[in-house]
Amino acid sequence: MKIVVLGAAAGGGLPQWNCGCRNCADARAGKLPVMTQSSIAVSADGETWAVLNASPDISAQLLRTPQLHPKSLRHTPIGAVVLTNGDIDHIAGLLTLREKTAFRLYATSSGIEITSSNSVFNVLDADLVGRETIHLDTPFEPVPGLRVTPFAVPGKVALFLEDEAALDLEAVGEQTVGLLLETEGRRAAYVPGCATVPDWLLDRLAGVDFLLFDGTVWENDDMARTGTGQKTGARMGHIALNGPEGSIARLAGLEARKMFVHINNTNPILQPDSAERAAVTAAGWEIAHDGMEILL
Repeated sequence: MKIVVLGAAAGGGLPQWNCGCRNCADARAGKLPVMTQSSIAVSADGETWAVLNASPDISAQLLRTPQLHPKSLRHTPIGAVVLTNGDIDHIAGLLTLREKTAFRLYATSSGIEITSSNSVFNVLDADLVGRETIHLDTPFEPVPGLRVTPFAVPGKVALFLEDEAALDLEAVGEQTVGLLLETEGRRAAYVPGCATVPDWLLDRLAGVDFLLFDGTVWENDDMARTGTGQKTGARMGHIALNGPEGSIARLAGLEARKMFVHINNTNPILQPDSAERAAVTAAGWEIAHDGMEILL
């Protein structure tokens, strides 16, 4: 299995366009690497690729990824796009992939509804871009040799679909999914958004060789601590890394290579000399960066 991290940041990227926090300032000054919004590409043969989530930054991501460059006058190695939820930072890039080239779009029924009900997505030619509904715990093969099984993780609906009167921040269903990725003899899981790690999710992740997991916030109140806002990680549908119920503690027993993705611009783990980065490393985790290539 071949994996390329197209974007390692959460929504807004690093630096975020309107943010002057330390991390964003350091990224603008070249002290920290710039990171685009969350997406990875996966392939079994290195020829045909599935892109998992279509970030608003997809043009820049494709430009710097030779594996995804066209091989002829009108061509793409991208055979499929698979969505884990309907967040803007996961679907807006679909509007860039509109230049009359075929691929398949896979999403749960909620994701298909989002892209079907909003007429702006009609720029994707239906004769070329087929939309396939995927179902929880049912494997499918978006590109040759890669089997993908969507599974529910606790999370919430996309921000633009929120109804405060009925909002469930830890809903379990089709609105937020993880993806089990399997090739011959290799198993990985991609979970860029997750609100909690209950025991049943630990059971689901057991046995994977590699885990790419939600690394949005270090503490639930990262934004308040940095003066950038009042929303908590929990309110955004993301589990904190730190603490007894945080992802580091809850996933400590998982025998797999583990890597944080979808990292918010305010997260202190982005600072290489921080105590938080040292704690992540000591716990056996890696921190993803744009352009990283993983071979399993």
